[in-house]
Amino acid sequence: MAHRVVSIRRYPVKSMGGESLSTVELDERGLVGDRFYAVRDADGRLASGKNTRRMVRRDGVFAFSASTDSDTDGRSGGGRGNTVTIADASGALGTAGDPALDAALTAALGADVRVTPETEVRHFDGGSVSIIGTATLAWCARELAADADPRRLRVNIVIETTEPFEEECWIGSTLALGTVRLTPVQRIERCRTIDLAQDGAAGPTRWLKQLGERRDLRLAVYCDVSLAGTVSVGDTIAVHDAVTATTPGSE
Repeated sequence: MAHRVVSIRRYPVKSMGGESLSTVELDERGLVGDRFYAVRDADGRLASGKNTRRMVRRDGVFAFSASTDSDTDGRSGGGRGNTVTIADASGALGTAGDPALDAALTAALGADVRVTPETEVRHFDGGSVSIIGTATLAWCARELAADADPRRLRVNIVIETTEPFEEECWIGSTLALGTVRLTPVQRIERCRTIDLAQDGAAGPTRWLKQLGERRDLRLAVYCDVSLAGTVSVGDTIAVHDAVTATTPGSE
């Protein structure tokens, strides 16, 4: 079976719900507009589902979603100059940069926060683009009895595959999809966020503990963008200069 792009998802505001796209432009940073904005507090820390040097745990941020006013392909900017609208379950609250929106988020999160664009502090946790295979998700649903919704992983691109963890064997290779070239660089270590309700995935699930026991907490793969271009749902994927390896085991 030929590999192909099953879905594309972009997150205009870090940690908020995202948007499904049929086509998207990628540059050296990743999907254009992806995580371009973040909710930042007075100490400069970014709202997230965990505490790190750069981030602070504010689970309330997952109740919000963000979308851009660009065409669904993202070629109009998708966050870098386009209007990004933030909404909750009741509807649209305002746009990034609007003081009224910041006031609403401050009240909801119980901290003085603003939605700000990326500057010298990167909003990405790791690599530029995240991918996962459908066979990997199916394995998680079957073997771990988890709600293996890719939205819980906040991945950018889901790829049709036949073998679980096949995408991990592509590290060090080049993926050609659409007019883009991606270089898979590392497996992604997961955190508590994947067990939370978010981005339309309702209710909690028990995924993280079992991933620690069975998969060293790793799931999905980060990629660098080696050639900018455009990717669409349905694009076939060619793997070039693949590293010779066996499919990683499930234990």
